[in-house]
Amino acid sequence: MIELYYNPGNASLFPHLLLRELGAPFELRFVDRTIDAQKSPAYLALNPQGKIPLLVEDGRPIYETVAIGLHLADAYPAAGLAPAVGTARRADYLRWMAVIANTLQAEFRAWFYPHEFTTDPAGAEAVKAAVGARLAAAFARIADELGEGPWLLGDRMSAADLYLLMMVRWGRTLPVPARDLPALGRHAERLLARPAVKAAFAAEGLEAPFV
Repeated sequence: MIELYYNPGNASLFPHLLLRELGAPFELRFVDRTIDAQKSPAYLALNPQGKIPLLVEDGRPIYETVAIGLHLADAYPAAGLAPAVGTARRADYLRWMAVIANTLQAEFRAWFYPHEFTTDPAGAEAVKAAVGARLAAAFARIADELGEGPWLLGDRMSAADLYLLMMVRWGRTLPVPARDLPALGRHAERLLARPAVKAAFAAEGLEAPFV
């Protein structure tokens, strides 16, 4: 049995999208951030990081967004969302997963919570400005590499594409939204048309504009 602990639109969106694309049976477990449920003793016993998402599979907790994604895509090879180990495409896939996790998702932490990255409250806006510029540059590089795609791996969709969709969604908050880069906008539109993606957004109660 798989349980996904989530909060709408949070980092749990990627594993939620992935689970639906994989066709894996799972149950959603809402984590109420308004009461810091992710910091409760029961939650911390499963995920000592105190963050969302958390996946519990047959009683075994897995946390860290990219780790959950890599695990799930490999656990359901028939879905074809992770290239086979030892192939050139596998190396490209792992590179994309690392770029999204380490360059985009990590930077968004500072974008959304700039006060955590300075000891001077007056410096929070400067932190946000700097990270916003880095995110804009990172999205531009990704858009250039993606080109006409249609997917990050060329003609084959992978879990990395779903991960990128979540980042582009978060990027709607930037001064120049990530979706405004034509390659990223087209990529998002392709994914948003997929039934599994529509189902995940509906289940989380996320409303347009989705990115």
